[in-house]
Amino acid sequence: MISEKLKKGHLLIAEPSILGDLSFNRSVILLADHNNEGSVGFILNKPLEYTLMDLVPEIESSFTIYNGGPVEQDNLYFIHCIPDLIPDSVEISNGIYWGGDFEKTRDLINSGKINKDNIRFFLGYTGWDANQLETEMNSNSWILIENSYKQNILQKSSSNFWKEKIMELGGEYLIWSNAPENPMLN
Repeated sequence: MISEKLKKGHLLIAEPSILGDLSFNRSVILLADHNNEGSVGFILNKPLEYTLMDLVPEIESSFTIYNGGPVEQDNLYFIHCIPDLIPDSVEISNGIYWGGDFEKTRDLINSGKINKDNIRFFLGYTGWDANQLETEMNSNSWILIENSYKQNILQKSSSNFWKEKIMELGGEYLIWSNAPENPMLN
């Protein structure tokens, strides 16, 4: 955990107490932007059953699509670590970039110059209005941590990411690492 203020590039780990919320239960979110107007993030550990080719047929790729969050789930977003290849990208932090020229990205994927280790696609995003995320932080809904992976976070396995982070926190969190996602099943 860190005691710093919220800032883009940090990770938000859902508190184990977030139950019954399909989007946020056991989520790890990369905070892509945070300012006085609000915050934007992408859930890193919720793969969907879609591939990029399912959503954009002119892209010949089986890259997994992730549930980025409950906002604008009819839009495709992406983060990457290759700004030298994708023009008009916006740096989040630590060598991770958001968006850029999609047509150029499509061409690079089709020519094999981009692989799944340097880009990740999301349907939707997670968004908070001004001060909303701070309020959720104060009510202990999220644990704020540094992104120690830097741009390698794109290569991080998604299936056990929340559990790994909870185990790293240790202490009172350890009991949650092996608890079922739905405590009613215990």
